[in-house]
Amino acid sequence: MQTIDLNCDMGEAFGNYPMPNDDILMDYISSSNIACGFHAGDPEVMQHTVNMAVKKGVAIGAHPGLPDLQGFGRRDMKISVNETYQMTLYQIGALFGFVKAAGGKLHHVKAHGALYNMAAKDPALAKAIVEAVHDFDPTLILYALAGSEMVQAAKKTGIVVASEVFADRTYQDDGSLTPRTQSNALITNEQQSTEQVLLMVKHQQVVSVNNKTIDLKAETLCLHGDGAHAVDFAKMINEKLKSEGIAINAPVS
Repeated sequence: MQTIDLNCDMGEAFGNYPMPNDDILMDYISSSNIACGFHAGDPEVMQHTVNMAVKKGVAIGAHPGLPDLQGFGRRDMKISVNETYQMTLYQIGALFGFVKAAGGKLHHVKAHGALYNMAAKDPALAKAIVEAVHDFDPTLILYALAGSEMVQAAKKTGIVVASEVFADRTYQDDGSLTPRTQSNALITNEQQSTEQVLLMVKHQQVVSVNNKTIDLKAETLCLHGDGAHAVDFAKMINEKLKSEGIAINAPVS
């Protein structure tokens, strides 16, 4: 049976105001990427989100980002290779503390926003992130954009990598995501998004903004949890995939 992982970025709030959708979304996903305090999140939210993931049996991942709260980690920053390594390692460790205290297991790491996109194209930054993951725990899985430099770096280092695709993002001809600064970066039509998901998962292909068919590897599918209809969409995608005979499970190392 064909299998796909459904992952979602979570814990991207502060204090007594956790993301309202997060707890419900965990009923429809198989893995969570929890913010570690740099681009979003704080100790209270991290603890709550980790505890909920443990309770619902959802795989837990660290979601390190750039130190940019105002920009939500989506603005490019000029950072060195060593800074990339340090901030990735630091944030993995921060989340691991809450995972261990909750009696859970850290499963994977997925970089956030601009850090993710920068490392997807920059071999040096990709290597730094991969080395931080490896040095913390070589059994952790790296979630990385399909076909990116991070995938190549993970393979060279010997850690397991899950190639990631996106339900609601458009793609460029080279397989990269359309930058959020462009008006056509997001797919807002549910039908279009569903069709893209099925094409990626069932046929390992996606159609770019210029109508070019691109081959890609789809092992984990990202569903964003901050939209107005995020829960309904996650439920629909979950049910649609199952109706197509596709199992939903977190990847194994």
